[in-house]
Amino acid sequence: MEKLPWLVHGFSARSGGTSRVYGGNALNLGFTQHDSRAAVERNRELFLRKLSAKTGKKLWPIVTLRQVHSDLIHCVSGVPETTLTGDGLVTDTPQLLLAVQTADCLPVLLVDKKRKAVGVFHAGWRGTVKRIVEKGVGEMRRWFGSEPRNILAAIGPGVHNCCYEVGEEVRDHFETQFAYAEHLFHETKETNQIHEKYPLLFLTARAPGHSELPKKIWLDLVEANRRQLLAAGVAARNISASPLCTSCRNDLLFSYRKEQGVTGRLLGVAGIRT
Repeated sequence: MEKLPWLVHGFSARSGGTSRVYGGNALNLGFTQHDSRAAVERNRELFLRKLSAKTGKKLWPIVTLRQVHSDLIHCVSGVPETTLTGDGLVTDTPQLLLAVQTADCLPVLLVDKKRKAVGVFHAGWRGTVKRIVEKGVGEMRRWFGSEPRNILAAIGPGVHNCCYEVGEEVRDHFETQFAYAEHLFHETKETNQIHEKYPLLFLTARAPGHSELPKKIWLDLVEANRRQLLAAGVAARNISASPLCTSCRNDLLFSYRKEQGVTGRLLGVAGIRT
């Protein structure tokens, strides 16, 4: 993303923290059931200092959400009295750090370089089907008068199409919403060494003569969100995406799928200095 002196933004990684429950010195930034609140608060402090998200010695407050895989987006000008429910936040208020938590889903940051406004969004497959980042561009236009041509977008680390296996029902959802849905999925056949070594065991009377192994379906969540940003008017040159897959690079990042739910949380954050 283009360097702007007033912008604070970033994506966290796995290491560099004080949590012990996820192996090593993990920088878990989410209040998970396995980790202590004290460890997470210390990790958040370390992360904020690394980002220089502070005024003088005072660290900025973090605004987060109770994420529910929705298309709900809130405009905030301070720390809410109660935790907001949704999956997107936008602001043009300085010295607030907006944040979404992820551990396979995509964190997406939007920055209006002219209006000094930012947005953060949590985009799993459900939020993506509901067009949360496309709506995010619309919300920034509504609240701040943002023009899509002035918006920079950064798609952070998440599960990529190499590792994101989904069911037929997920593809069906996308096909009802997007004309380009076929370009977001690819299929592979399951491999079975016994099937390949002894094909006669699997002969059937059905044409073409062999029973078929089931197919696996893989979703490209990064491309799905990139296409939404393009559809909303964000220029291709202004969209960047992390090459890191959370499942492949479980050594660097947390992955809910890879770790079967027992894992920490990453943060994607954005804020305004002045």
